[in-house]
Amino acid sequence: MKKVLSVLLAASLALGMTACGSTASSEAASEPAASESTASSEAASSEAASDATSETASAEVTTVEPGKLIMSTNAAFPPYEMTADDGSFEGIDVEIAGAIAEKLGLELQIDDMDFDAALLAAQTGKSDMVMAGVTVTKDRKTVMDFSDSYAAGIQVVIVPEDSDIASIDDMTGKMIGVQRGTTGDQYCSASVEDGGFGEENVTRYDNGLTAVQALNNGQVDCVVIDNAPAQEFVAANPGLKILDTEYANEEYAIGVAKGNTQLLDAINTAIAELKADGTIQSILDKYISAE
Repeated sequence: MKKVLSVLLAASLALGMTACGSTASSEAASEPAASESTASSEAASSEAASDATSETASAEVTTVEPGKLIMSTNAAFPPYEMTADDGSFEGIDVEIAGAIAEKLGLELQIDDMDFDAALLAAQTGKSDMVMAGVTVTKDRKTVMDFSDSYAAGIQVVIVPEDSDIASIDDMTGKMIGVQRGTTGDQYCSASVEDGGFGEENVTRYDNGLTAVQALNNGQVDCVVIDNAPAQEFVAANPGLKILDTEYANEEYAIGVAKGNTQLLDAINTAIAELKADGTIQSILDKYISAE
C-alpha cells in the first residue's frame, strides 16, 4: 500500500507542478517580452514532472529486467493470445497485460512458449508473470501466487457434428483430446473416482489447435477446451460443433513467482483500476461478443 501511495503522491506532485505552470503562463501573458522564456520553462518543467512520475512508477516494482514487464504465454489460445499475420501478438491477455504494464510505467515483453513452459517461467522467475488463460487451481497455488481474477472461462466439449457424444456422460470410454497442462487436461485425466475419465482415455497436445486437428483426423473422439477458443476453432472447421452442456466454469488470473508480493500487489492495483474505468470490459467485449 505504501508503494501505491508513493506512486499516487508522485502523480499528485506532477499535477501540482502542471497546475502551477498554468498560472505562470496566465501571468506571463501580460508580459510579452518574457512569454517565450516562460512557456519554454513550463514545457521543460511539465516534461520533467512526467518523466519523474514514470520513473517513480517503474521504480516501485522490481522485475526480471529493469524497465520491462516480461509476460510468458502460449500464443495459440485465441482470443486470449494469438499471433497476428505480421508476427506480433494480439488478444485479450495481450491487451490487458499492455494496460497493466502502462500503469506500472514498464515496457511489456511477451515470450511465447508451450503452456507448461509458460507456467514454469513465471514460477522460476524467468518471466515476471504468466498470462495464457490460466485458471487458479489448488495445485497451482502451491507453486505460484495469483492475482485477482480478470475474466471468467467455461470449459466445453468439441465433437464432430455426427458424433454419438451428446453429453458429458457419453465421454466415458472415449478418447479425449486436451491441451497439455491445462485444467481441461487435469479434469479429464483424473481418475473416475475423482470425476475424470482416467489417463488412458486422454491424449495430450501442445496446443488447442493441434488437438482440434487430431479431432478432424479421427485420432480423438472429442476435445475439451475453453469456450472462447472453442468458438474460434469450430468457426474455422466446418463439421465440428460444441456440446450445449458446459464441462466446467473457471476464473482466469495472472500467475507470478511464489512470494513476489511486491509485483502481485502492483498488478492487483492495476487490475482494480482497469476494471473500474471499464478498460478490461472493453477489451473482453472487443474479442468476445455478448451472447
